[in-house]
Amino acid sequence: MSQAVKLVIMAAAVMLTFAVPAFAEDGSGTLNSAAVGAGIVMLGAGLGIGRIGASAVESMARQPEKADDIRGAMIVAAALIEGATFFGLIVCIAA
Repeated sequence: MSQAVKLVIMAAAVMLTFAVPAFAEDGSGTLNSAAVGAGIVMLGAGLGIGRIGASAVESMARQPEKADDIRGAMIVAAALIEGATFFGLIVCIAA
């Protein structure tokens, strides 16, 4: 099975995990968009931070002398993604 197929299956599983509480909320059968939105925000943040980490480790392996600079840039980028994630979650909760 290819990497892309595994990623799609994992994304679908995560979205369904977050969709279960949304469907079970009030019994009316309506979809709670805040729960689905929060799931999508978390999925995007997890994929983004994972990609940053993988790229940083690969870069450190290729150029060990630049590991400190790469690590600092990775931490700053991950912090920016987390900030955007928190903003997205707050928007989903407030909606």
